[in-house]
Amino acid sequence: MDYTEKVLEYFRNPKNMGRIENADGIGKVGNPVCGDVMWIYIKVGKNEKGEEIIEDIKFETFGCAAAIATSSVVTELAKGKTLKEAEKISNKDVVEFLGGLPPIKKHCSLLAEEGLKAAIDDYYKKNERKRKSG
Repeated sequence: MDYTEKVLEYFRNPKNMGRIENADGIGKVGNPVCGDVMWIYIKVGKNEKGEEIIEDIKFETFGCAAAIATSSVVTELAKGKTLKEAEKISNKDVVEFLGGLPPIKKHCSLLAEEGLKAAIDDYYKKNERKRKSG
């Protein structure tokens, strides 16, 4: 399997790994085919404009090098962004950031995107009023 140096770096030294106790939103996604499971935890705060932002984000992933690297990258891309900006992060952004992924591992980047969106959706479900007014 040919991984880019960046994929290997994020696999060996993942950023934002761990769990957030009392997270504002939790996304859990998995791929039954490869067995990868990913949890994304978000803490939501407000920026100076009063917009909701991802103040803190962490992940726990059980899977291959690509699954761990893509989880780490999606947290890096989302941290500090507004929820609206974070929702626009795609698996293509993750793959581009890593300098590519082997075709057989592209699904890992999709899991990372879905995990982030699931955590944001979970936050919205827990705070139903905010989504309507925001």
